[in-house]
Amino acid sequence: MSDVLTPALTMTGRSIRISRRNIDAVITSMMLPLMLMLVFIYFFGGAINTGTKYVTYVIPGILVLCAAFGASSTAVSVSEDMKGGIIDRFRSLDVGGTAILAGHVAASTVRNLFSTMLVLGVGLLIGFRPSATPLGWLAAAGILIAFLLAISWLSAAVGLLARTPEAAAGFTFFMMFLPYPSSAFVPIETMPNWLHGFSEHQPVTPLIESLRGLLLAQPVGTAPWTALAWCGGMLGVAVALSGVLFRVRTQ
Repeated sequence: MSDVLTPALTMTGRSIRISRRNIDAVITSMMLPLMLMLVFIYFFGGAINTGTKYVTYVIPGILVLCAAFGASSTAVSVSEDMKGGIIDRFRSLDVGGTAILAGHVAASTVRNLFSTMLVLGVGLLIGFRPSATPLGWLAAAGILIAFLLAISWLSAAVGLLARTPEAAAGFTFFMMFLPYPSSAFVPIETMPNWLHGFSEHQPVTPLIESLRGLLLAQPVGTAPWTALAWCGGMLGVAVALSGVLFRVRTQ
């Protein structure tokens, strides 16, 4: 176990140090969700009827958007490592692919937890008033962390699949788009009928509904279990796929 854990912790520290040197990318990953939140609340919120204050409705979706956007940057980091040749040096030091990718994923999760807390803090300042119990806060945090881990591993697999960092960056736009056809910004029933099926059954909708219900102390039904099932499925596929891709890319 320590043969994997120690190198993974070392790789995590390396990825965090790289993030500190690439401060402009960190600021972008924090500011873009904040700007989108302010745009939706102050520009569009007055025209959108959700049955409650729009800031209360939209913050859970913004938290997911923030997590998805920040985690997707892992694809670029992994792709840069593959292109730069540093992987060969790590392998000569007997550092395996699992440890390298786990370091990227762990560092991404840490970065995104800070971004999420920033978004939540600004949301509280502009009128978001959660009524969650301590157990509700823990459950919401656990579901969000599960999503961060799953999407970060998936992003790492994309970074291995992409041949250039520029191509890997395209994953960022996909993850930025996914929350829009969901219940993040408007109720699904206000969308065209042909979009309902996708919006109701895509991965982020049960995640957003879970966070919204838990943070506002509302009934959540089976949404948390559906969200965790999606996260577990994505994580399992991403870990297996990234293992295969790493071996192929480093032959």
